[in-house]
Amino acid sequence: MKAVATNPKVDAFLDKAKRWREEIAALRSILLDCGLTEELKWNKPCYMLEGTNLALILPLKDHCVLLLPNGALLKDPEGILVAPTENTQAARQIRLTSLQEITRRKKVLKSYVQEAIAVEKAGMKVAYKKITDYTLPEELQKALDADSALNKAFKALTPGRQRAYMLHIAGAKQPKTREARVEKCAPQILAGKGMND
Repeated sequence: MKAVATNPKVDAFLDKAKRWREEIAALRSILLDCGLTEELKWNKPCYMLEGTNLALILPLKDHCVLLLPNGALLKDPEGILVAPTENTQAARQIRLTSLQEITRRKKVLKSYVQEAIAVEKAGMKVAYKKITDYTLPEELQKALDADSALNKAFKALTPGRQRAYMLHIAGAKQPKTREARVEKCAPQILAGKGMND
């Protein structure tokens, strides 16, 4: 497969990169060699297939990441795919710590990208959990029961926004902290906004 042309915005990103420059360039070469279109999205190199995000390169503190948005659908024979967080349903990361590692695993990385392309072309989709599959934190349930406006506003939120609030509130270990989070989030919920809006 013929490599795709580079994007000047990603060239500029790479020129400014303070860390992981060689690793980003090596991953970029693999992704372009797979025939993906290169864009700069969220200020990160993003690789697309027919308008769909297929892979991103994320230079982080301790490692450089090849993020596959639908990586949960891949087979992972090498056991190298990692969920970014415990609540991530679709995306998977391949964490890399050196240019030597990328060079050594080039064929494996390329095979994972090619499988991601095949998954996309086949139209496979991740089966996301429904909002009803999550347990509403007790403190949030009490607040919703006590305030009909809050209850109505919460139910009007998109499932993703509801899920974000539920996970954020449930993530606190202490009941007092969960109650404080409910109180702090209530104005955002009443305004019909997500946690990060």
